[in-house]
Amino acid sequence: MSNILHSPPRESLTERLDRLPFTRRHGSLLVGSGIGWALDAFDVGLISFVIAQLSVTWKADAATLSWVASAGFAGMAVGAALGGLLADKLGRKQVFALTLLLYGVATGASALAWSVGVLLVLRFIVGLGLGAELPVASTLVSEFAPRRIRGRIVVLLEGFWAIGWLGSAVVGYLVIPTSPNGWRLALLIGMLPAVWAVFVRLRLPESVRFLQSKRRHAEAESIVVQFEASAGIVSDDSGVVGPVDSPEGRQNSAVPAGAVPDQPSRLTDLFSGDLRQRSILIWLVWFLVNFSYYGAFIWLPTLLVAAGFPLVKSFEFILIITLAQLPGYAASAYLVEKWGRRVTLSTFLIGSAVSAVAFGFGAVNGSETQIIGFGMLLSFFNLGAWGALYAMTPELYPTRLRGSGAGSAAGFGRIGSIAAPLLVPPLLALGGPILLFVVFGIVFVFAAGAAYALPELRGKTLPE
Repeated sequence: MSNILHSPPRESLTERLDRLPFTRRHGSLLVGSGIGWALDAFDVGLISFVIAQLSVTWKADAATLSWVASAGFAGMAVGAALGGLLADKLGRKQVFALTLLLYGVATGASALAWSVGVLLVLRFIVGLGLGAELPVASTLVSEFAPRRIRGRIVVLLEGFWAIGWLGSAVVGYLVIPTSPNGWRLALLIGMLPAVWAVFVRLRLPESVRFLQSKRRHAEAESIVVQFEASAGIVSDDSGVVGPVDSPEGRQNSAVPAGAVPDQPSRLTDLFSGDLRQRSILIWLVWFLVNFSYYGAFIWLPTLLVAAGFPLVKSFEFILIITLAQLPGYAASAYLVEKWGRRVTLSTFLIGSAVSAVAFGFGAVNGSETQIIGFGMLLSFFNLGAWGALYAMTPELYPTRLRGSGAGSAAGFGRIGSIAAPLLVPPLLALGGPILLFVVFGIVFVFAAGAAYALPELRGKTLPE
């Protein structure tokens, strides 16, 4: 008896993708997208160390340097919205590669900046590419992942963020303190995404769901066959899928079952009908999580320096705290399929709230052990929440709006990441680290409430 698997007849392409096991093809897609994701995190994390050094070498005040961080996030807000729209028009793969190239080149150019003003402009351009890439990559991976483990795969993709942020902490610790221009060398290292973009463009597949929506059915069929072949499913030259010695099969038609015709998508569609409540809630969650995460982590190195720790010692603390991101993602990847997206996201956000408040008190009255311990808890819960958020967001929208929906939510969220770095200096002046992190904790609680009101979509087919 043959052990070769075969597809039941008359299955749609998306149904065939959904029932596949995790294959080598899925692994290549995950790693290919994930390395681009890690390089993004490297860039975002690096700027926190750059700001810490510029506060010393350029003698720039906190209010001025806060604009450097916010300029990048302003670019990310615009880039996320535009990237999502372009991904629904041009394809996920194309936009993914172009955004990597844009921000990689702009990051290298940032190393040549001679003033805060020039750095601001270049960081905005970096943000355009960075903001567009993240929701596009998560949409692409989500549309290929088998249904029963889709959330877990997207969280694992988000887990590459921890690898990139850890890389930035290593470079920040080993490279930036070596000379007054160490930050320039660190930014030059950030040009790596420009090289990676070439690989992404040539090797990653385009979304089958996107191809079907554009009536490119032959291309979509070819990609599904490749993924099936990786799982031991074969196809003959006539397009019949099944064992080569079996009469069963399915004749490929001009318009396959389950194909969705191309429909014009508008941003206003995200707030029509049943999507209105989803969009409002997910935009709110994105805004609140961005506010607290970037408000805390972009300023951590500078806060520790201001607390009296030497630059190198502060960077060492951040390196240790960053390590806790990895188990945070691992726990989230397991729980999104065990508990579901909504409960996992809400739980990790509550954990982030408690950890933020504890860190605020520890930063003022605690020992080094308390600072590191509470910082690791904040890192664990906050990054686990990010993983669940990225898993949930693309699932909320149909194919023709999936890129736009994920991109616009991320883009709106970036408004929070723009505002947070600007508000940190006045909050510190008003009440020190305790007030600052209590505010972050309260914001996390509101985010948890909004997340819990979203629908649970674990194990369900992506809406077409």
